[in-house]
Amino acid sequence: MKIDGGCHCGHLAFEAEVDPERVSICHCADCQMLGGSAFRMGVPAEDGTFRMISGEPKFYIKTTAESGVKRAHAFCAECGANIYTTTTDEGPKAYRLRFGAIRQRDELPPKLQIWTRSAHDWVNDIGKIRSLEKQ
Repeated sequence: MKIDGGCHCGHLAFEAEVDPERVSICHCADCQMLGGSAFRMGVPAEDGTFRMISGEPKFYIKTTAESGVKRAHAFCAECGANIYTTTTDEGPKAYRLRFGAIRQRDELPPKLQIWTRSAHDWVNDIGKIRSLEKQ
């Protein structure tokens, strides 16, 4: 599936091909902290299809908690929106696109949850919480 997206302020824009079956929710502590939420969603870009259309992201290099692998977290230096993570080693890059930066979010429901041992107890009951259409 061809997708496009960018940051909140419009400084960064990208396009890529993704497999909708690979959209996932991650409950790890790093995703909770870096995403500012109880979990974070993402989808890998198909090999060789990710392309920045405009702007140049800023990077934060994070060593993942359990594996020790370094990941480059790309974000907008203007608005702070998370865009993707990628590998830091030489050679072909593997991109994982941040769900919130993708314009076609409604067409990409999650298919898998990972790091569920770190999930908050209340996450599975979120549908039972009182909800309002607007603030």
